[in-house]
Amino acid sequence: MSQRFRTRPFTAALAIGALALAGCSGGGGGEDDGPVTLTWYMGAGVPDDIATAEQLAADFSAANPDVEVVVDASGPAGVEIDAQIRTKLGTGDMADLFWYNSGALMKQLNPDQQLLNVGDGAWVEDLSEDYRGTVSTENGTYGAPVGAAMGGGFFYNVPVYEELGLEVPKTWDDFMANNEAIKAAGVDPVIQSYGDTWTSQMIFLADYFNIQAAEPDFADDLTANETTFAETPAALASFQKVEALAEADHFNVDFQNLVLDQAIAKLVNGEGAHYPILTFAQATVQQNFPDDADDIGFFPVPGGSAEDHGLTTWMPSSVYAPATTEHPEEVKRFMAFVASPDGCDSITEARGVTGPYVVAGCEIEGDVSRIVEDMLPYFEDGATSPALEFLSQVKGPNLQAFTVEVGTGISTAEDAARAYDADNAVQAQQLGLEGW
Repeated sequence: MSQRFRTRPFTAALAIGALALAGCSGGGGGEDDGPVTLTWYMGAGVPDDIATAEQLAADFSAANPDVEVVVDASGPAGVEIDAQIRTKLGTGDMADLFWYNSGALMKQLNPDQQLLNVGDGAWVEDLSEDYRGTVSTENGTYGAPVGAAMGGGFFYNVPVYEELGLEVPKTWDDFMANNEAIKAAGVDPVIQSYGDTWTSQMIFLADYFNIQAAEPDFADDLTANETTFAETPAALASFQKVEALAEADHFNVDFQNLVLDQAIAKLVNGEGAHYPILTFAQATVQQNFPDDADDIGFFPVPGGSAEDHGLTTWMPSSVYAPATTEHPEEVKRFMAFVASPDGCDSITEARGVTGPYVVAGCEIEGDVSRIVEDMLPYFEDGATSPALEFLSQVKGPNLQAFTVEVGTGISTAEDAARAYDADNAVQAQQLGLEGW
């Protein structure tokens, strides 16, 4: 799918797509009473997500006066939403629309039985192949994207690179060579923020493009219990990269206690050269350091080949409908709007330009951040892969514990890979996946 890009002023805002939001409550209204009312449940969600939903609802209702979309942001947040969404879907008490993750978490909702299949809509063909696969099964398509794609990799300090005459690396060896030059100049090569333990996973997770480049069937084989991280060299390398950086003493001395906001400050101030993170963190850069935002660039986790260099991506969250909605046609009209250039314009109005859209015909307008600018060529060239969590339900819950152990030298990469394989097996058995 090709995508045209124009320019429009950038405003920073993007919440972590990994936060799963969804919900419940019933729809209302009817033709005899006036407009049909669709309730869109968010839970006590992230403010940017709620603002996006409200903008989409208002713009759709303005263009479709026979349908009113009402955003319901009451209820729990975080992991409590997961249990609630399953309960509400199982009891038939879900709202007409709900906000939730794309990918493996959606597929755990038993979508073929519990969600409204919107695959007959012409707009589905306008969804990028990467995204469509994260909201579809063999039997149907169930979601429409409510944001832009994100990338995983390294933020880097552009002035440090310019001062040292370094080029953005396309191989891991080039990256490590850059780190040695940076260390010799008295700057921390790689900032880590294990005080926010989830960030310890970023190098590992953002390396998935390189795994798929070497092993195209890895996600399917992992799901079917036909391979493991420990026995797949390209997958084991994701742990080994963390290990190599730790053994080379490339981390900041306070990495075990530092948190994300502090890491961003170190990066912007030139105390460190690289920070592995999702591109959602551009919002923190823009908000806290608006005058220095252009000093921060972005590149993917390098692999073994410059020719196979590419970006691991995180797909946007989606709007879904339960199969039990009393207003399926109105729901489908709304989802078609969300997955259209007009819908993308609404999202941009609410949260600014945060990355490439996954809908054909959506255009990025205005000045964009350097981080977004650095992402775009990978999408234009098709050099992207969704992160593993969008392709497989197999993701053991204790990954961050293993990456912390490797980063702190408690465990080797090989031991961590074996421990993660065991963690994956427990989770797959709990999910009842075939072959486990």
